[in-house]
Formats: sequence, structure tokens, C-alpha cells
Amino acid sequence: MSSLRRPGILSIYGVFFLALAGAAPNLLFAKDELSEEVPANAHRQRHGNGWECNPGYRKARQACAPVTVPANAYPTDASYGTGWECSRGYQEVDKACIFIEVPPNAYLDASGDRWKCDRGYRLTDKACVAISVPANGYLTESSYGSDWQCDRGHRAVGETCVAIAVPAHGYLTESSYRSGWDCDRGYRAVDQACVAVEVPEHAHLDYSGNDWDCDHPYRKQQHSCTIP
Repeated sequence: MSSLRRPGILSIYGVFFLALAGAAPNLLFAKDELSEEVPANAHRQRHGNGWECNPGYRKARQACAPVTVPANAYPTDASYGTGWECSRGYQEVDKACIFIEVPPNAYLDASGDRWKCDRGYRLTDKACVAISVPANGYLTESSYGSDWQCDRGHRAVGETCVAIAVPAHGYLTESSYRSGWDCDRGYRAVDQACVAVEVPEHAHLDYSGNDWDCDHPYRKQQHSCTIP
């Protein structure tokens, strides 16, 4: 009986040794990683294998070299980038921190590495020049187009604000259509005037208020309403 079982036993041992041999390279590799020497000014990673440099140092081949912080800068202790940033009022130029020259009528923005013109001034050739606001105009906060707009009742003509001539039976609007005015309901614009809408018999003002439509069941026939 024992001689019959021997081939099965041998095959089981063979499978075991083959599995062990297959796992051996991985075990050896993991052992090599764990046994890797950690250089000075470094520490083992919290997750996974290997090591990383301490704050204030950067990896240089298999060592950790100190981060050189230029004048007017401070260390960030980050594991990426240069490891330093320029102080407020300075900007990085060729791995150095250069003082930012803020022109008159300007200020450093929130980032601290660029400047903007004060309110009432615009950027012109790296300088802040006063904005000329015409009479009946006011400054705007717009970052595009003109830095000023005209007061209500006026419109821009070149660099001036001209009063809008509103005709009788008209009113001011915020639209640039018809130069800032429109006609009251029951009137329509004809050139620069508001002319009453003539509503024929069996008709009424339409929804726009500046034209008419026929009552039901009448139909419009030129200037009158007729039964179809």
C-alpha cells in the first residue's frame, strides 16, 4: 500500500517546492527593499516601502541634499517644487526673489507677487494713469471696455456724455435701442418723435402697445377690420 501512495506524496511535495520557488524572487525583492539603507536627513515612508527626504531636503540620487533658500524667501517644507517661495512683495526670477517695483497709484494684490492700479486709474505702458471721467459720467468696476459710463438720461458720444432728448409721450430706458428712450403705450416711434397709434373700429391695441389688432371675428384688411 505504501508503495502505491508514494507517487501522490511526491507530486504534492513537487507542487509545494514549485510554489515556493515562484514566490522566492518576490520575497527576496521585498527583503531587499526593507533592508535598503535610509540616508541621512531622510525617513522611511509611512505607506509602502522606500524612503523620502525630511522637510528642508531634496532627493539627489541616493542622498538628501539641503534646500537652498534664496534671500527674501522662506522654506515651504513641501515634498514637491523648489521647497521655498518668495516673500510678499517679491517674485521668482531665475531661482531668485526679485523686489516688485510698485508704481505710483498702484498696490500689491492679495497674492503679493503682482500689482494692480488703484480705483480711478488704468494700466498704460506699465504705469497707472488717471481715468478721465466726463461730466455726467461715473467710474465703473468693469474689467473690460470703458472704465466709465454715463449717468441715467445721458449717452456716450466719443469721450463725452450727452443728454438724451426724450420726445413727448416717451420715457427713458436702460436699453441702447433708440438711444435710450421708447414711446408710451398707445404711441409708436416715428423718427425722433412718438406718434399716437390710430386704432380703427373693431380693433384694439396689441400686446406691444405700439400697434393694433382686430377684435374677434374681424380680420385686418390694410387699415381697417372687416368680417372675413
